[in-house]
Amino acid sequence: MRHAVLAPGGIGALVAAALSRAGREVVLLIRPRSLRSYPGRIQVESAVLGSFAVEVDAESLLSRAVDVLWVTPKATALDAAIGLAPPAQVGRAAVVPLMNGIDHVARLRGRYELVVAGAIRVESERGPDWVVHEMTPFIRVELGPGGEEVAGELRSAGVDCTTRANEAAVLWEKLAFLAPVALTTSALGEPIGAVRHDPCWSALLERAQAEVVAVASAEGVQIDEDALRSLHAAVPEATQSSMQKDVAAGRQPELDAIAGPILRRGARYAVDVPVTRELVALVARRVAAAR
Repeated sequence: MRHAVLAPGGIGALVAAALSRAGREVVLLIRPRSLRSYPGRIQVESAVLGSFAVEVDAESLLSRAVDVLWVTPKATALDAAIGLAPPAQVGRAAVVPLMNGIDHVARLRGRYELVVAGAIRVESERGPDWVVHEMTPFIRVELGPGGEEVAGELRSAGVDCTTRANEAAVLWEKLAFLAPVALTTSALGEPIGAVRHDPCWSALLERAQAEVVAVASAEGVQIDEDALRSLHAAVPEATQSSMQKDVAAGRQPELDAIAGPILRRGARYAVDVPVTRELVALVARRVAAAR
């Protein structure tokens, strides 16, 4: 299959490099200013895939036929990024977002013919030198209905990928894990270990978790809260969420993408989410202070 990767940061560059190493045709879609500094190759340092470098084509506007369009920008950059992949050129290619949040799926379905919901669990960062550091001992991708052939492509590249019939579960299970960690670490400005070891912050983490589980349930997705607690407990002490890193660096965080679905669906289903609201307010204050 032929692949295009839209706005490749830590996630997109990792996927592009893995697929290219597996012999797939891959092109990166990068805005013109970034394209000028792209060295033509991606260096990967991965706990799962090892150390390797691979040459990958790049362009600033999709000009070739592809079978898969991977959508990988931060949610805050989606509107700017999708202009690089015109619907007429994408055609019937499978559009697979690997982004935080939920609402982007409907946004993409308003633009493209075939969208396959996806979620990835990994910690991966790309520097301006196009060196990708993947730190977790796993790279796990889940795809919704229609993703079977695409999943095979990822597995051939060494990435653990499964498909599920319940698209909402794919999205909400990731959000239920991500949101409490991202919001508490960003509001406190410390790694997850500091959240766990402070009784007040630990209680906020657990209550935020309970809120997103309740909202997911109202949406028809049942999440095992005990299993979720176990996943949170397994996160290494020094872990900083990507939202926390964005806030600290003065970048716009994915606050609406991660907390917005909880707040909006909570209001829709009359599920009160006071801790999520409180954490959002605390993060917003940190963002304002950093400017």
